[in-house]
Amino acid sequence: MERINDCLLTLKNKYNIPVNICANSQVKIEKNAVQELLQLLELAENIRNIDKEDNNFFDITPQIEQVAITPDFHKGRGVPIGTVMKTTGFVSPQAIGKDVNCGIRFYTTDLSPQKIADCFTQLSQKIRHVFFEGGRQIPMTRVQRESLFKEGLLGVLNTHTMANDKGIWKYYCANKQEIELNRVNDNGSFITDDIFALQDFLGRKELNYDDQIGSIGGGNHFVEVQKVKKICDNKTAYQWGIKKDQVVVMIHTGCVSIGYPTGNFFGQIAQEIYPSSLAQPQNKIFVLPQSEKYQKYWNCFWASLYNAANFAFANRLFLGLMLEKCIHEVIGDVNFDLVYDTGHNIVHEENGSYIHRKGANPARSAAEMNNTPFEYYGEPVMIPGSMGSSSFLMCGKGRELFLSSASHGAGRSLSRGQAIRHDKQKFRAFMEKFKIITPIDPQRLDLKSRPDIIKKWEEEIKKEAPYAYKDISAVIDSQVQGNIVGTVAELEPIFTIKG
Repeated sequence: MERINDCLLTLKNKYNIPVNICANSQVKIEKNAVQELLQLLELAENIRNIDKEDNNFFDITPQIEQVAITPDFHKGRGVPIGTVMKTTGFVSPQAIGKDVNCGIRFYTTDLSPQKIADCFTQLSQKIRHVFFEGGRQIPMTRVQRESLFKEGLLGVLNTHTMANDKGIWKYYCANKQEIELNRVNDNGSFITDDIFALQDFLGRKELNYDDQIGSIGGGNHFVEVQKVKKICDNKTAYQWGIKKDQVVVMIHTGCVSIGYPTGNFFGQIAQEIYPSSLAQPQNKIFVLPQSEKYQKYWNCFWASLYNAANFAFANRLFLGLMLEKCIHEVIGDVNFDLVYDTGHNIVHEENGSYIHRKGANPARSAAEMNNTPFEYYGEPVMIPGSMGSSSFLMCGKGRELFLSSASHGAGRSLSRGQAIRHDKQKFRAFMEKFKIITPIDPQRLDLKSRPDIIKKWEEEIKKEAPYAYKDISAVIDSQVQGNIVGTVAELEPIFTIKG
């Protein structure tokens, strides 16, 4: 790697692909992540070999045009987290991962931190019931689920009356949801005519329940209630309804298990259509070509991608309604106003090229956000810290050098296995000052005699504890210095809900 300035490095490679890395000197760059990136770039040689071997494989000359790396860059599974890749003539399903459209939904409220503190015991009990003990109550008909998969949030809006205001639908205000569609990336609606591998999930004709919608999921996913600690851009914060000491809500999750059929199927297809006369790539990164020869797979890929992405948008919406329900039933009426919702595991077609983002937020400029509520400020970018540390609300600058993209978090510094074995005193200190709500309540009397359950519960929390992640301040500073984003506000956690 060659350092160009305080926040920019480039990675030289024999394929002459422009690879730009945003990282100042305080950001630790992992050798194993760089090695994985170099192996990914071997894809350039693979696609050239395929094109020579079968001139009908691609209709358009395949090319990796550019790669951008965000400062939370760390090793993934074949493709590093924090990688943005621009291609022509093909897509690579592995370059977005299986948790399609994993992203963040961000709300403002009219609550004070003190009000939350005063009611926390009762509120935590209500949250545990609604989120984990069968209280979510999201009935849907087969038609509603089909519309959700095919049309996303627009499909939810068009069919919401079929639920007859039962359960969580009591908190779904159609007029408000219609207005807030323009505060969701792509209006939360990728339109497709097909449903891929999800027919069994659609359920019965009449209202019924499933165990997926309204799920946080595992890993680093969460619903977090936060306080605005500091305003850094008064003008933008005012326009977005952000005030100091205000309670806000950040929801980070994706399509939970819905995206896995897509990822598994297209991984197999891409491997099967790879020319048998060529040695398969060692890193098992394959491509799906834009070509007449494989058009049926191409069309099926986009339909399945849109199904999963639409589910992720709806999943975050319902998690927001679930938290609103909990607060309403414990505290009373509350304003829940959407600032923005966007995904960071997705591929978009842009002017004939394909922008793959794996663990990277879109961070478009004000000009790129024309005809949206953000056309004068830039795209909202929500960058959560590790559990228990500060998060940041940013505005995008549309830096072409980084494909109008920013980080989606702080990035891991320890593997989950390493985090479990880390300093016990640090973990105890963290747990003493931090409030976390999980499916298991460790204070329950009947669990006091089950050290096996408590140990497993602690291990899951240790995997996501602050010491397992990089210092988010260096990650933020690198991107501000690189004119990728501007800082609007710093946020601190009040409590976190983990699946």
